[in-house]
Amino acid sequence: MIERNDYLNKIKYLMENNPVVGLIGPRQVGKTTLARYLAEQYSATTFFDLENPVDLSRLTEPMLALKDLTGLIVIDEIQHQPELFKVLRVLVDEPKQKRKFLVLGSASPVLLKQTAESLAGRIAYVEIEGFSLQEVGIEHLKKRWLRGGFPRAYLANGQTASVEWRQNFIRTFLERDLPQLGINIPAITMRRFWMMLAHYHGQIWNASEFGRAFGMSDKTVRDYLDILTSTFVVRQLAPWWENISKRQVKSPKIYLSDSGLLHTLLGLDNWEELQCHPKVGASWEGFAMNTVLTQLKIPIEETFFWSAYSGAEMDLVVMKGNSRLGFEFKRTAAPVVTRSAQAAFKDLNLTHVYIVYAGSEEYPLAPGITALGLAKVAKLSE
Repeated sequence: MIERNDYLNKIKYLMENNPVVGLIGPRQVGKTTLARYLAEQYSATTFFDLENPVDLSRLTEPMLALKDLTGLIVIDEIQHQPELFKVLRVLVDEPKQKRKFLVLGSASPVLLKQTAESLAGRIAYVEIEGFSLQEVGIEHLKKRWLRGGFPRAYLANGQTASVEWRQNFIRTFLERDLPQLGINIPAITMRRFWMMLAHYHGQIWNASEFGRAFGMSDKTVRDYLDILTSTFVVRQLAPWWENISKRQVKSPKIYLSDSGLLHTLLGLDNWEELQCHPKVGASWEGFAMNTVLTQLKIPIEETFFWSAYSGAEMDLVVMKGNSRLGFEFKRTAAPVVTRSAQAAFKDLNLTHVYIVYAGSEEYPLAPGITALGLAKVAKLSE
């Protein structure tokens, strides 16, 4: 079993200080496993799985079902019954109540508007992702990049089994999960859109181009993008804007959240096919970026990229304390300082720039610019 101590420690801390903690993330990413591990540490635990008809029946009258319970109460797949949030607000506001709620969901609070309205100030969120490179070990970098981080895809008994699991995940997500959220877009349409996004992985969003390709309005394709973002299978990296003379890009960059799903949507079943594909560099960029963000413990909503129409750009811009850090991601064994990196370093007044490359060493390239092998990203948290 791969230990996930960082998540467990964070959840424990939040549960000590909040009446409700929400674990959010895509389906099959390990939320239930984490919840069951935490439940072992409570003397009294009650589980409700809202995909189980029996548990749904038990919650027909949620106030009656929950009000006398104590200890830890886990509600899995709460997006199927979002009206429960209002009930939870009443229960956690009771004086001297002796219960904690752990709710698990496969849709973001943006999609589940009831959360923000009903539990504001009472709930803390932890976004759960697949196995990180730090969790599986740097020696398994190739496998983690190829298969992605979903536990069953990563731990599958062979590459063929991993590919089949990811194919089934995509099919189930489109044909069952989205309709259960009230999203009534034909599965074939959303699959085509998702596959098109895979080919744009690491590129700047262009709603007009997508709209023309689909014969739909810019607003419609933007809604599709937001749906996949709110269900954690796509990430939008926001543009950083600086008050300088250069014209700057103001549209987000698009990344598929999991490298394994990206490869499946691109039709890449093995290592050899990945290495020969035109998107191999973009795939590595997204994988390396996610590794850095996991190490820095910075959520995607607080990260940015920067690009000017003159050609200068920085793949990732983050704030760490009082430092403004820039990152470029290069799938090369011998990184060099580009004019783009130098321009971004100056224009954005960056504290430091890291050129993250496919190697294992760390060394200076220029004043304020360091080559950092992906195997060395652990130093970023020091």
